[in-house]
Amino acid sequence: MVTQKDIAEKFIAHIEKERRLSAHTVKNYQRDITTLFSLVTKPHLEDFSPHDIRKAIALLNRKGMASSSIARSLSTWRSLFVFLVETNGFKQNPCLGIRAPKNKKHLPKTLTPDETAQLLDIKSKEKFSARDRAIFETFYSSGLRLSELVMVTTDSLDLQAGTVRVVGKGNKTRIVPLGKKAIEAINDWLEHKLSKNVPETEYVFTNEKGMPISPRTLQHRLSVWAKKQGLPQNVHPHMLRHSFASHVLQSSGDLRAVQEMLGHASISTTQIYTHLDWQHLAKVYDQAHPRAKNKNSK
Repeated sequence: MVTQKDIAEKFIAHIEKERRLSAHTVKNYQRDITTLFSLVTKPHLEDFSPHDIRKAIALLNRKGMASSSIARSLSTWRSLFVFLVETNGFKQNPCLGIRAPKNKKHLPKTLTPDETAQLLDIKSKEKFSARDRAIFETFYSSGLRLSELVMVTTDSLDLQAGTVRVVGKGNKTRIVPLGKKAIEAINDWLEHKLSKNVPETEYVFTNEKGMPISPRTLQHRLSVWAKKQGLPQNVHPHMLRHSFASHVLQSSGDLRAVQEMLGHASISTTQIYTHLDWQHLAKVYDQAHPRAKNKNSK
């Protein structure tokens, strides 16, 4: 008899091999499916009903799970049943038409351009200060995700053209520009690696053993440097990505270009960066609106 575990394993194999989702996404899918099976105790998946799914969502909500996490779980469950309808002859998808609780939208925290410049003004000669500066400059220059940055290789860099090639969510490849400061910092780090006999590997941002720097180590180093540089707030890697997006959007107003550089599948995700502080908005208004231009004229 085919068990729930068998079906789950078949689905996971499908998203790994055919949809080629990242290892991190696959882990989330596995966790969400395990959660579903713990909340709905019916032995046969074909017996799951919309009522069961709504009850499961209500239980997660009551436990205090974030709305975004509940939405992700529901998306996983929906994908599982789509797969079962297509491959196992299931007659219905009990998740269709069901919505997760509305997610409270929080504006992303960003650094100001002055705060960013303060963070990046690293003059220390510590062993890995050149690497850290190169990492932070690359974050702010290109808006990469943390998972993308730690996997940057020498082959993916084109310092002459000023670009870096990364593989993002959904296994999608994109090419992102690198600014002058980031290119200089990366060159300094690569020269430093040679002079300090750091083991040579394909990865650009490595630890003393030549292995890719871990996300946790990178987060810790950024937090330490933020304090050293006198910033009053805790700074995390995604804050540099947010700052990149916000600053580029404020300067250019080109939402589509920012979407491409960030690797967002939907422009609605990028639109969160359209928040502008009131002073900037007022300045744009004063410069652009015909009535504002003439408000002091008689």
